[in-house]
Amino acid sequence: MEPAWRQGGRGRGRGRGKGSGAPQVVGLVREAEAPGGSGGGYDRHGRGSSSRSRNQSDSSNELSSLKKFEEIRKANQAIAQRFVNENTSSEEEEDFEGQQGKIVASTFTAYSNHIGENSSRELERTKQYLNDAFQSGAQTCLICIASVKRNQAIWSCFRCYCIFHISCIQKWAKDSIFLVSSVLDDDFGKKDHPWPCPKCRHPYEQSQTPTRYYCYCGKVADPPSDPWLVPHSCGQVCDKEFKPLCGHKCLLLCHPGPCPPCPKMVSITCYCKKAKPVSRRCSAKGWSCQQPCNWLLTCGQHKCENPCHTGNCPECPRVSRQRCLCGKETSERLCASPQWQCEKVCGRTLTCGNHTCEQICHSGTCGDCPRSGYRACPCGKSKSALPCTEDVPTCGDTCDKPLACGLHRCSMRCHRGPCETCRQEVEKQCRCGKHSKILPCHKEYLCETKCIKLRDCQRHQCKRKCCSGNCPPCDQNCGRTLGCRNHKCPSVCHRGACYPCPETIEIKCNCSATVLAVPCGRERTTKPPRCKELCRKPPTCHHVNQEKHRCHFGSCPPCKQPCQKALAKCAHLCPATCHDEVLVKQANSRQPAGPWEQRSEPIFIRTAVPCPPCVTPIPMACQGKHEVSLLPCHAVGPYSCSRPCGRLLACQNHKCAKECHPVTGIDEGDKEKAGKECQTCEEGCTKPRPSGCIHPCTLPCHVGACPPCSQMNRVKCHCKITTLYVECTKMTASDEETKIVLNSCKNQCPKQLSCGHRCKATCHPGDCPQSCNQKVKMKCACKRIKKEVPCSVVTEEKVLVECDEVCQEMKQKASEMKEAEEKAALEKERLKQQVELEAFEKRLKGRRKKNKKRDTIESKETAWQKYRKYLMFPVCGIVLAMVAFYLLQLS
Repeated sequence: MEPAWRQGGRGRGRGRGKGSGAPQVVGLVREAEAPGGSGGGYDRHGRGSSSRSRNQSDSSNELSSLKKFEEIRKANQAIAQRFVNENTSSEEEEDFEGQQGKIVASTFTAYSNHIGENSSRELERTKQYLNDAFQSGAQTCLICIASVKRNQAIWSCFRCYCIFHISCIQKWAKDSIFLVSSVLDDDFGKKDHPWPCPKCRHPYEQSQTPTRYYCYCGKVADPPSDPWLVPHSCGQVCDKEFKPLCGHKCLLLCHPGPCPPCPKMVSITCYCKKAKPVSRRCSAKGWSCQQPCNWLLTCGQHKCENPCHTGNCPECPRVSRQRCLCGKETSERLCASPQWQCEKVCGRTLTCGNHTCEQICHSGTCGDCPRSGYRACPCGKSKSALPCTEDVPTCGDTCDKPLACGLHRCSMRCHRGPCETCRQEVEKQCRCGKHSKILPCHKEYLCETKCIKLRDCQRHQCKRKCCSGNCPPCDQNCGRTLGCRNHKCPSVCHRGACYPCPETIEIKCNCSATVLAVPCGRERTTKPPRCKELCRKPPTCHHVNQEKHRCHFGSCPPCKQPCQKALAKCAHLCPATCHDEVLVKQANSRQPAGPWEQRSEPIFIRTAVPCPPCVTPIPMACQGKHEVSLLPCHAVGPYSCSRPCGRLLACQNHKCAKECHPVTGIDEGDKEKAGKECQTCEEGCTKPRPSGCIHPCTLPCHVGACPPCSQMNRVKCHCKITTLYVECTKMTASDEETKIVLNSCKNQCPKQLSCGHRCKATCHPGDCPQSCNQKVKMKCACKRIKKEVPCSVVTEEKVLVECDEVCQEMKQKASEMKEAEEKAALEKERLKQQVELEAFEKRLKGRRKKNKKRDTIESKETAWQKYRKYLMFPVCGIVLAMVAFYLLQLS
């Protein structure tokens, strides 16, 4: 069952204090309802009251209701005004947030001088606390659920660093102590009960209840509010000792939250003290040189082969063949436990040389032979010293040992073993003397006759068989109850009244050191004596000695000694107060049937409470061995530091990107090799390709060089017409001349020279050669004479073919024909214009409407019009011949 201060539903409602106006309003409403609810609606006889009294009560209720309503309205207005004022003051505080960066930088100045500008990851926690201290509303008191302002007195928990109003934490501590203490205790109000932190439940003693407002480092009481400092800070150097203790102190200015790890550099050697000292940061000064430890193990034969490590060396893990204590058997056993005992008898020859040791496997000597020394014969009349191999012989004399009957002796010779039973026959008479009989000596003769006499008690018959006449006293107990009413008469059966009870009762204190003797029967009315001795009861808790107190009845007071138990999961001792018998309120699972049923009183039982979790800081490496952090002992275990694993994968190109995880199957000292838990590289090969290769490696990420690229490059030849497919390896591994050959399509170059002819060279890069040797047909000016010459000569613009006389005559005839054609065309145009002119003149003069005849113009036919049909056919023939000749020359 949880303690009272761990039970929910109490802390917040009771810790609100004056900040909430709801309780006041509720109280006013209830007061307003009270008059209306308690009016005298019925008289003492149960009959209804008069209408007049009812009207008077109604009017008085209305007046009181109006009055109460007005009071409630004023109270709500006052609460609203106070709320507005609080918001206004919080807005004024936000004016300082602009200087937050400068203030934080000044706080970390001394620390940054040791570790540089790049702060460590552990420093981020402290920075977060500083940022929260500046933000309005970021810090909230968990007791009153209100914001913690920079001008309010606060208290900070030493463990979780949570901030509370000092008035709230004082009330919390007082209420927690009251709830934990029991009203039924004799020392109620005097016992030093602890009180817990509202957040982390860290226990504090009553003496640790805060009484004044201090800064974070505890140097200055009631620190003034300075806008250029961290809120609630004194501005001085923190100077708190680092945890774990290293002898150095915190270099930051007075700050909230935990102090960062120690940044100072110290010179320290490795765990095994073999390597030279190196300079390391104090917070991470432990390091391993990774060399074999070589310390001698507990077996005394082998040395520790583990790499340099902390703590004691483990037990020898080797297995060797070892003999048992007697040396008869050999077995493979751990080297750390060399001594063992077999189940065989020793069997070693004793000092006599004749007998063997009958002990189980043992070490050391076997001792002397048990048959050595002087030994007597069976009857004991003679002694002799014989070897242990020989038995002592009988002496031959009569045994003469008394027999069991006590009347006769053994008549046999000296013998081994017990004597026989006496078998001599004698006449025996029974005890009562009424019968006789011959029987062996060892047998007793008793008849079956019973004695009928009364014994001396005169209450019981003798009833003994074969009684001699002297009846024994009555052997039965009296059994009558004595006057003390506690005992029965212990005497044998007797005559008359029993004697008074001879017993006395000792009334003792609890430890029995003080005794008071009273007659039996008066112990009920006698009080036990007071004892001045110390209580001798063994402690009910696990402590060997309990606290000193006087002897008493009942249970001892609770033990206040430190628990000091070895915790189950670690080797540390519990520092809490003894909690083997803690008074705990027992939960009542039975719910009342209705409002009429009263709840039962709470039941408190004493029971053992488990030890709180161990908070001793233990250095613990993360799963990936990236860092060593201090964890509470109860939380020690594999943890992830959230960093990437960073181990080199099997591809030797990439590193494991998983979050920090355990790695098994490899050397503990190897922090670079990836294990089976690391991720598998699924990326493609990203190694640089040879110069000129544009194809990625087709293999997945691999070790070593990439194979030659076997893909075909699709390239254009030099003339940009044919598409070639060349193996990438040939292209990248060839020289410039070979590349020119590979990029050639081996066809004639399709480019045209400046002269207009096609290049005669094979497909090649760059410009074509300008010396064209192709034969070109040259013509004279009239296109009649043809001649073949090299094209390079033509480009020099030299005329090599000239016209002859025939060409001159053809030119003259052609010019004459051209003149004749021009004259015919002019004449035709003139006639056309004359016809149009006459038609125009007729339109101007007008025509009679009834005269539908058209005037005809008679004109004289010219010579061209008369002979043109005959001239056109030869001219067309000549033109066609010249065109055909020209085309033939071009081809």
